[in-house]
Amino acid sequence: MRKKLMAANWKMYKTPDQTRDFFRNFLPLVSGQTRDEIVVCPPFLDLPAAIESAKGSNVAIGAQNVHWKEEGAFTGETSAAQLLAIGVTHVVVGHSERRQYFGETDDTVNLRLKTALEAGLTPICCVGEVLEEREAGMTDDVLRRQCVRAFHAISAKKAAKLVVAYEPVWAIGTGKTATPEIAAEAHAVIRYEAGKIFGEEFAAQLRILYGGSVKPENASALMAQEEIDGALVGGASLDPKSLAAIVKY
Repeated sequence: MRKKLMAANWKMYKTPDQTRDFFRNFLPLVSGQTRDEIVVCPPFLDLPAAIESAKGSNVAIGAQNVHWKEEGAFTGETSAAQLLAIGVTHVVVGHSERRQYFGETDDTVNLRLKTALEAGLTPICCVGEVLEEREAGMTDDVLRRQCVRAFHAISAKKAAKLVVAYEPVWAIGTGKTATPEIAAEAHAVIRYEAGKIFGEEFAAQLRILYGGSVKPENASALMAQEEIDGALVGGASLDPKSLAAIVKY
């Protein structure tokens, strides 16, 4: 049985004070929840407040990105060692917004992924198609390409902590959600590709999350799919009651 991972991606929302308020309200709502892993990924500025607030709880803290170099002249970037030093355990890699707005490519995703894995972080590696690609019937090809490039030259042993998140880009922030069946089909493609790259035993254990307008109203139907091993939650994760409802699906 794969233990589900419920991950919150706050994107560019909340100040440190708002982060503390969130945890003050959120933690009591999920204190008994041990069925699934819970991770909150706030903006970099809020990481210390989140780590301090979540200390001793059942909630881990993740970052929204990581650079592939140990250090250097990379203004605006953050290294794996810097994240580990403050207590971060997870990191989102290759989110569709990084690809769409900030020049992230399959190759830079591969570099970030290798670095995160080597550092001992748990990477949540995002893949997914845009609307034009889905309408053109290219979903499987896009997922295959993204997986092959992202996982290039990574061994199954090194990839032990890998988590993948399927993000149908057309469903992010649009209110459109892939039906549980559509999501499960995409997850099966990703798992098949992971099996070819890392071996079937690895693929059977690989956790693949769904991310794309996950809300309290659709969480249980999505999580009922055998292929779906958790969620990467955007907008609905900003409210403690909403995120708690999703975690308790």
